[in-house]
Amino acid sequence: MDINQLNQIEQATLFSRPELLRFGYAILFIVGIVLYIYSRVGDIPGGFMLICAAMIGGYMAINIGANDVANNVGPAVGSKALSLVGAIIIAAIFEASGALIAGGDVVSTIKKGIIDPSAINDSDTFIWVMMAALLAGAVWLNIATALGAPVSTTHSIVGGVLGAGIAAGGLGIANWDKMGMIAASWVISPVLGGVIAASFLLLIKRSITYQTDMITAAKKMVPILIMLMAWAFSTYLALKGLKKIWKLDFATAATIGLVASGIIFAIVKPMVSKKANTLESNKAAVNTLFTVPLIFAAALLSFAHGANDVANAVGPLAAINDAILHGGVVQKANIPLWVMMIGALGIALGLALYGPKLIRTVGSEITELDQMRAFSVAMAAAITVIIASQLGLPVSSTHIAVGGVFGVGFLREYLKASYAKKIDEIKTHHQSKDEEEVKQFLIEFDKASIQEKSFMLQQLKQHKTDAQLSKKERKGLKSVYREELVKRSALLKIAAAWVVTVPASGIMAATMFFTLRGMMLP
Repeated sequence: MDINQLNQIEQATLFSRPELLRFGYAILFIVGIVLYIYSRVGDIPGGFMLICAAMIGGYMAINIGANDVANNVGPAVGSKALSLVGAIIIAAIFEASGALIAGGDVVSTIKKGIIDPSAINDSDTFIWVMMAALLAGAVWLNIATALGAPVSTTHSIVGGVLGAGIAAGGLGIANWDKMGMIAASWVISPVLGGVIAASFLLLIKRSITYQTDMITAAKKMVPILIMLMAWAFSTYLALKGLKKIWKLDFATAATIGLVASGIIFAIVKPMVSKKANTLESNKAAVNTLFTVPLIFAAALLSFAHGANDVANAVGPLAAINDAILHGGVVQKANIPLWVMMIGALGIALGLALYGPKLIRTVGSEITELDQMRAFSVAMAAAITVIIASQLGLPVSSTHIAVGGVFGVGFLREYLKASYAKKIDEIKTHHQSKDEEEVKQFLIEFDKASIQEKSFMLQQLKQHKTDAQLSKKERKGLKSVYREELVKRSALLKIAAAWVVTVPASGIMAATMFFTLRGMMLP
């Protein structure tokens, strides 16, 4: 074998090395969990089951970090407000901080009350149900991450608990009303997130980028938008991110948010004005004013996600730990620090090792994002949760964020198609051979504000201008503007993954429950 052949073999194996390295780090984390739990449990009855449960909990946490965290930082990365490395560092720190600081001391063992625990008669069966649910949820998240589909980790564990619960206690164990509400969230979450994100983007366009003097408009509107963001995120954190250590009603949380937003407005207004005075009056320059708010949004969303969704990783593990140490079936379980550490570190590790794939999917593979669009998605993430919590609607943070990305993409398509239609109507009614005059009119039309565009269109339709447009130009413009700005393949793939998440994890959990029971029964 000559040196060229050796080089070819080496080049062919290079692509697998990073994957093996990531896998190795994940295995080291799981091994570390095994050694630590073994040193704690010793020879107590059920110690082996607790070690197995801790391993699965760590595996689940890694998959949550790999899949779900992308929704918090993906738009910021896609808009280039954050680098991929910077986003991973910020998200890892704030996810872990949210889990450890605000993750709470007690967790519900039967997630969202989807099954009746009284139908499970003994602690062994309960432990098998929780282990099967946790493992099924983790495996499904792993599959979804490999396919590049951002899915709800809450729905994954809900499906696991439902499937394992039905396998243990029959169909009557399930709370089908709750499941109906969860199924409704498949539509409610993305639609509400998409509508709110599109509304904010339209507000930004009309109040800033559609104005003749963008800099003056930005100095006026950007501080107001940041103030709205400060209110939304302060209220969101008070209601959701800190609810396990400081429970507040909406009025109190909103008041805290209002005070915080007033302080933020007073601070950022002169800063925005100073920065805006150094910028050119164009969209690219104005976009940079949203960079810092996006970084804060990514950090705060990650903190709230860590505080809320760490329970998806450690809830069943905490329940198994409680059942092994104290016996019986519990609806609420204490979360020891070591359990919370597994969740926090696992999420951070999963994000660092496997998160980039989904971050790119959310940030750049659905539609093109700039800072304004990403800001709109972040606002939708916070405001949708606030609205839904007050209306009692079940929503998924994953579905909201991805729905927001689709929302701004479809709005862009609509606006471009609408603009093309206006131009086409102008050209249809004013045909001429004077191409230069038409071209000059279109340049002026493009630079005009919304009000000026409306006036110019009105003048054209009343034949009060000499601008005339050719049939060739009309056809060319149609072909340019009838492009798809949202990838339909991504829409279909993600929607399909959302729909099958609960049944897929449920079927896997039922299968795993029967396997575990068969292995453990004498």
